Amino acid sequence: MSKQTYNRRELAAEVERRKQARINGDRESLPVADQAEVKRYLKHLLRRHPRAIGIALGLHVLAAVAGLAAPRLLGGLVQDVHDGTTVGHVDRIALVLAVFLLAQTVLTRYARLRSQVFGEQVLAELREDFVGNALALPIGVVESAGSGDLLTRTSRDVDQLGWSVRWAIPEWLIATVTAIVTLIGAVLVGWWVLIPCLLGVPPLVIALRWYLARAKDGYLWEGETYSVINASLTETVEGARTVEALGLQQSRIDQVDDDIAESFRAERYTLGLRTVFFPTVETAYLIPTVATLLFGGWLYLHGHASLADVTAATLYVQALIDPVDRVISIMDELQVGSASLARLLGVAKVPEDRVATGRQPIDEKIDAAEVRFSYTEGRDVLHGIDLSVGIGERIAMVGPSGAGKSTLGRLLAGIHPPRTGSVTVGEVGLTELPLAELRGHVALVTQEHHVFVGTLRDNLALAVDEEAGDDRLLAALDSVDAGDWTRALPHGLNTVVGSGGLDLSPAQAQQLALARLVLADPHTLVLDEATSLIDPRAARHLERSLAAVLEGRTVIAIAHRLFSAHDADRVAVVEDGRISEFGSHHELVQAGGSYADLWSSWHQ
Repeated sequence: MSKQTYNRRELAAEVERRKQARINGDRESLPVADQAEVKRYLKHLLRRHPRAIGIALGLHVLAAVAGLAAPRLLGGLVQDVHDGTTVGHVDRIALVLAVFLLAQTVLTRYARLRSQVFGEQVLAELREDFVGNALALPIGVVESAGSGDLLTRTSRDVDQLGWSVRWAIPEWLIATVTAIVTLIGAVLVGWWVLIPCLLGVPPLVIALRWYLARAKDGYLWEGETYSVINASLTETVEGARTVEALGLQQSRIDQVDDDIAESFRAERYTLGLRTVFFPTVETAYLIPTVATLLFGGWLYLHGHASLADVTAATLYVQALIDPVDRVISIMDELQVGSASLARLLGVAKVPEDRVATGRQPIDEKIDAAEVRFSYTEGRDVLHGIDLSVGIGERIAMVGPSGAGKSTLGRLLAGIHPPRTGSVTVGEVGLTELPLAELRGHVALVTQEHHVFVGTLRDNLALAVDEEAGDDRLLAALDSVDAGDWTRALPHGLNTVVGSGGLDLSPAQAQQLALARLVLADPHTLVLDEATSLIDPRAARHLERSLAAVLEGRTVIAIAHRLFSAHDADRVAVVEDGRISEFGSHHELVQAGGSYADLWSSWHQ
């Protein structure tokens, strides 16, 4: 989108376009829950805590009722002064007012406390649900959506929702209860008070309908722009060396500028809504107060209402402005929170890429039959792959970059389901197995790795269900040639690593990932350039060490270093999304095809 200045009509058209895009699914970001789904989730959440809600609501009602005494007492005092009274009577009224004020203060304090405790409980459950849904996302979906979208939801949207749950919802509840109780108190003075109060309703309703019809989509637009900004920044930082090497600095700066400009347009749209909405409702607040004074004064002059009634009614209507104003003002915060909640709940809308059938593999044999796969509809990257991997066999996959090796490896590890065809273990589709069970059969290790914040022991223990002793952890490290440097750490397995701790080198982090794999003990391993960050000589030694540990397991290794292919039982040459050659190293060298050319050039 260009950097042109939009008028309000154009901005509204942009919001509608994006709304339709979400409805039609015409975007790559993660889905967003609709309003009905948000309401269902909130109702379900509230049904979990009836007692907490009842206590908080009861305290708010009592606090609001205590606040009703002041207008009545002051109205009566005005009438008494008009009729003639004593200083002692005024003092007694002042004392009673102080008692009610103290009671209201104490009740309000405990009501707010209970509301905020309840809010923290709800927020904790929301976070737990979101983390569970995020961890259950298919990896392919996360990759296609990009890290920026999920990062924005886990940071900005969670923060926005936290603000709404901790502050906006309790304050809105207090204001709503206070407004209802205050209105009841005003009507008890006389039915006539309803007339000036109703005069302020039409402009409020019109303004609210206009605002609410536009606000949520505007705030969703804001959230989307933050996702795009985060994605651009993340890509630039992670690919900083590539950006610098290719001289792409200015293009990346221009991209971020465009993203920020889009965010500015979204912010300007929602700000425009607020600049129309809030002045309108502020004006609407004045109507009931002025009308109560005028109408009440007319009734008093004609003997239909006492001075005490007019005074109390005016004070009640004036007191009604503050909670109504807070209810409406907090609606803005609730719209932001609702948009954030919709984005968080949207993570659960991602369809499963696997359906557990309950079938159990008869053995550990991996088979791929007529496998086709595409990242983008209509553009297959794998074209009718057939591959059978025997139990305990070591297969090496080689070929030029972009040929589809890693994609095939991910399908063989059950990361993606095939578009057509089947990938099975023991005659059961990999996507028919629950993830926890699947990883006992097949596991994938790539050149990408992550060191979690915590001790070295904690990082290794992630791979095992039961508590593992130090001997087992150290044995796993020894098997990947990491025993020497881990034993040299200042606190051994208790050394804190990751962000804020000991900074592991890429090679050490990769060895840590491989040690986790050894501890996880899957039967079949798919190694996608798993030793690429280690220098060739050390990688050669590491793979030989791993070979001893992985004896009896099935290994599918994707590598550019052809010594892995030399040691494999069979080699699959992947070219243009197809297996062009398949056989042992010696058979393929003698055949004089693509593999023979690769082997020859690698030795030159």
